[in-house]
Amino acid sequence: MAVQLGQVLVEKGLLTQEQVSEILQTQKQTRRPFGALAEEMFDVAPEAVEQAWASQYAEIAEHVDPATEKLERSVLDLIDRRQAWQFRMLPMRQDGGEIRIATTPDHLLRAMRFALRHFGQACYFVLSKPDQLAKALNEHFPLPGMGVEAVLTNEPIYRAPQP
Repeated sequence: MAVQLGQVLVEKGLLTQEQVSEILQTQKQTRRPFGALAEEMFDVAPEAVEQAWASQYAEIAEHVDPATEKLERSVLDLIDRRQAWQFRMLPMRQDGGEIRIATTPDHLLRAMRFALRHFGQACYFVLSKPDQLAKALNEHFPLPGMGVEAVLTNEPIYRAPQP
């Protein structure tokens, strides 16, 4: 069973168990999302709610090795090399009207934010080990100097040119 969003926020020290209970009571009455109520009732930062949601998603997401996945060139072509490495993501194929995308647990939130803005259609994410994702990115989006170290870090890949 997946961890509840409230439990993730308690583990991160952002809510107490009593606050979670209060949110759940309000949620029963209003049918509003837990995260929105946490933000409004207890000033939990929207970014913290997003991160907690990504942690929750990572627990239930399918784990794959991109090397064993069916890839569609038309879907790979939806992003360029810089985007693939910057967001540590590999769009793989259309699947039931959605784009299936691989990333790692550490890069899930950034990849999700980018996909929401960029693709203009529903996407779902599967997770990969950093070395497996790096190998697939090197194969389909080769970029000099990029490798598993780039996938292991959360540092930005792209830096603006210096004047």
